[in-house]
Amino acid sequence: MNSQNPSEENTVSYRAHSGTRFRVLGVDPAAVGPTGYGVIESDGRGCRLLHYGALRITAKRQQESLGAGLQEVHTLLCKLIEEFSPRALAVEGIFSALNVRTALRLAEVRGVVLLAAAQHQVTVHSYSPREVKASVAGYGNADKRQMQVMVRTLLRMTEIPEPADAADALAVALCHMQAQQMRARYALPEDRDLAKMVSRRRNSSATNSAAGAAAVATTAATPLAVPRIVIDR
Repeated sequence: MNSQNPSEENTVSYRAHSGTRFRVLGVDPAAVGPTGYGVIESDGRGCRLLHYGALRITAKRQQESLGAGLQEVHTLLCKLIEEFSPRALAVEGIFSALNVRTALRLAEVRGVVLLAAAQHQVTVHSYSPREVKASVAGYGNADKRQMQVMVRTLLRMTEIPEPADAADALAVALCHMQAQQMRARYALPEDRDLAKMVSRRRNSSATNSAAGAAAVATTAATPLAVPRIVIDR
């Protein structure tokens, strides 16, 4: 990173990617403050940390143009994807309780994250803050300190991950890793496949309901035939 784009980074040595290892890039987009990121890897038995940090955009850089900060986030994510080749990107969703201005700014950063992933053909998975907290800390209202402690424990780190934005990004990655392991264990479909299945079932149910209603309407509209009584003599 150049002097205009200071970031706090920590890298752990890692081995070459193999088919048996699953890497996830977690991103914690921020409307104000640093954007956290973290890369973890799993061999099916446990997770280990590869890299984490937080990108801080200086006020001077942000004043250069409206999209300067977004450009720095995009450049960083492209670099991380090219360097670590993650098989999935996990990002925290937009918090519904945010005010409109903050939500719009956060949506802009999140859009850049989605763009970088699409440009490198990396699948994106989104999780709400409560989902991440419940998955990592077992409590949907866990505070930042609790999340940092749990991330350190799960990744067997020797120190608390700082800043908190980086810890949040690692937590998002851990959340997706646990969800992925659950899908693999119970042979569950991916999110997109599941959505397609639900959509097909809904359409099928709607079609059947419409056909049934049409049949009932047709029956009701057709006068009943008067039965003939035949008397044999």
